[in-house]
Amino acid sequence: MEAPDREGQFVDDRCLAQLVRDLADAVIICDARGDIVFWNEAATAVFGWVADDVMGKSLDVIIPQRLQGRHWKGYHEVMATGHTEYGDRLLEVPAQHKDGHSISIAFTVSLLAGPEKTKPLGIAAVIRDDTKRFQERRELKAQLAKLSSGDTSV
Repeated sequence: MEAPDREGQFVDDRCLAQLVRDLADAVIICDARGDIVFWNEAATAVFGWVADDVMGKSLDVIIPQRLQGRHWKGYHEVMATGHTEYGDRLLEVPAQHKDGHSISIAFTVSLLAGPEKTKPLGIAAVIRDDTKRFQERRELKAQLAKLSSGDTSV
């Protein structure tokens, strides 16, 4: 699909593909099984894995083990129904870096429609490392709780 630019010209698919590869946010695309089929350089910066290491592998490489069951239940339901409640929301969840440490990510998802448009071919996610902001919010909540309890030693 082509989109008009300001001068009335059209941006071609190659230009859009380059945009996705070069975005500062991580872009990960998975097929209907949940296997990774696209991984941009920003995804490497966020998760530590290079594309060659994760292509064709399950998303489990970035999902903490304790969350995998819940994730896959929802993922397979979305693939079967073609419907997600998260298409217009920013999701914030824990994730796992290649070296095993936990990170907090914020992301949006888009279903990739098949030709019959009833069941998706996969899901694309645009992801940002939100660890620092998550920690700052947690610290502020803790300080507010202390102040609410009458503790002024913040």
